Amino acid sequence: MKPMISPLVSLNRRDFLLRSAGLTALGLVTGRRLLAQAAASTPSAASVAAGLAKPPPVTPEFRLLRRNVGLFTARGGTIGWLAAPDALAVIDTQFADTAALCLAGLPGRGDRTIDLVLNTHHHADHTSGNGVFRPVAKTIVAQAHVPALQRAAAERAKPSTVDQQVYADTTFAEAWRMELGDEVVSARYFGAAHTNGDAVMLFEKANVVHLGDLVFNRIYPVIDRVAGGSFRHWIVVLEKIAREYPSDAIYLFGHGNSKFGVTGQRTDLLVLRDYLVSLLEHVQAQIAAGKSKEEVSTMENFPGFPDFHQPLPNRLGSNLGAAYDELTQTGAFR
Repeated sequence: MKPMISPLVSLNRRDFLLRSAGLTALGLVTGRRLLAQAAASTPSAASVAAGLAKPPPVTPEFRLLRRNVGLFTARGGTIGWLAAPDALAVIDTQFADTAALCLAGLPGRGDRTIDLVLNTHHHADHTSGNGVFRPVAKTIVAQAHVPALQRAAAERAKPSTVDQQVYADTTFAEAWRMELGDEVVSARYFGAAHTNGDAVMLFEKANVVHLGDLVFNRIYPVIDRVAGGSFRHWIVVLEKIAREYPSDAIYLFGHGNSKFGVTGQRTDLLVLRDYLVSLLEHVQAQIAAGKSKEEVSTMENFPGFPDFHQPLPNRLGSNLGAAYDELTQTGAFR
């Protein structure tokens, strides 16, 4: 049975969020490393980006959505594109090998310059192709936190990937907008969520919204607490987007399961919102019952959200552990 999706968080859930934001720390615990974005049976994004593993085979796809705007999927986060007679733009760049496929197959490009490349956030499966686009692009744009987060992640990689990074040369704090031919591209930052640098990108006339990893469509998400991610504020961000962006937009998601895919409607944001609220409620109840992080994190699949279910190993354990950390640690990102 699919979860019921309400247009707004119910009063008791809203009260829960407000109460949990002021929780006294119950004790510091050692954080565990986030699971890789790929399944354990496939090379991790970090190992591929660092050249330590052979990339898995891909089947690239270009799909036109409407009004010269489309998507590209291969490996990594979904790429959005604008390919109009008078403008070319790309949102996110995946990895170097798949970025090359996107660049080569971008409809109508020929040898034209790319007017604009945008990064929704800093993760390697969304920015490792920046170097492929940089020589043929006029500018790369990202939220102001992204270059520093990207560098810090590259420094933590083993081995370091700092020398492989290409950073945005144009950044914005809260909002950015640019006219491209007869299209307008805009970006907004709503605060910490999946990371502390996620931006929502909009092709205004085509009415296509690219959310990057603010939405994992019916799969257990990744949260990067090291990069300022916050489950509690992620809920707030999803609600703001659902209120402020059009109900008839096509929404692009960074990742999605095979049944639901990487496109959807505004209501799909609320599915993830409801999962995050339920996750925090569950973990808070477990903490109140005196359970340890290790005990809290042992669950194969989360009840009430069957569309998310995957056999082990999956990301639910890391979601539960990250929620435990956020609800118990002093100074957790709010």
